[in-house]
Formats: sequence, C-alpha cells, structure tokens
Amino acid sequence: MIKNYKQGISVIELLVVIAVLGIMFLIIFPQFSKMRENQVLKSTIGDVMSNLNKAKSQTLASMNSSQYGVHFQSDRVIIFKGITFSANDVNNVTTNITTPATISNVTLAGVSGNSGDMYFNRLSGTPDKTGTVTVSTTSFSKIITISATGSMSVN
Repeated sequence: MIKNYKQGISVIELLVVIAVLGIMFLIIFPQFSKMRENQVLKSTIGDVMSNLNKAKSQTLASMNSSQYGVHFQSDRVIIFKGITFSANDVNNVTTNITTPATISNVTLAGVSGNSGDMYFNRLSGTPDKTGTVTVSTTSFSKIITISATGSMSVN
C-alpha cells in the first residue's frame, strides 16, 4: 500500500518564516542606516578638510598672485579667491555636502552661526580666523578645529 502525502509549506511554517524575517529586518535595518550616516559624516569631514587644505596650499603657492579662503554654508563649502567672499565670483569652487550631513555650526574668531568664511595669509599660510566647524547628521557630530598655525584637526 502506497501512502500519498502532499508536500508543501503549511501556513504555520510560512508565518514563522515571515516573523523571523521581520524581526531580523527590524534589528538589522537601523544598523545599516546608522552605518551609512556615519560614512556620509566621514566623507563630509574629508571634503571640508580637503577644501581647507586646498585653499591653504593655493595661497602658499601664490596661485594667480592671490590669497584663497573658504566660505562655509550649511549645505556646501566654497573656495574663493581673495580675502572677501563674493557669491557671484566665477572663480569660486563649490563642494556640495551629501545629505544627511550638514554644517550645523561655524564658530570663527568668536562669531557663531550656520555660515562663515576665512582666508589664509599669503606668506605664512596662517588663517585670518581660528575656530571650529561642526559637521552633523541626525545621529553623529564631529568638530573640525582650525588653529592659529593653520593646522586642522577633528575631534
């Protein structure tokens, strides 16, 4: 006598698999989101530091016989030629900041806000202002410190 059994997935087995996948998704997905946020923050810090170093090196090289500075806005960093930032200058080089990162605070020479600018002195490479630039995401925050010698560090 041959018994015929129907093979397949029962409703209970299907519900258990869906519940396990749901729990794994709830645990793992927020971690991926935080990892991405942290990576965007690190990338933004690198972009800001790179722009500061580029402005300083262009100044020290006396590129076009000029000084260069950096203007900070919440969503971008702009390298400008000269000692005064002008938004309409064709020589400006803009680096946009990837969301969810923003420049949340700029404190240069005691003046605090969401934007600000500074330039480097031609012969010494020292900045005209010292201070901090805070880069933040919803979960993380880092502070770039610009010293009187023109060196930069991240906390």
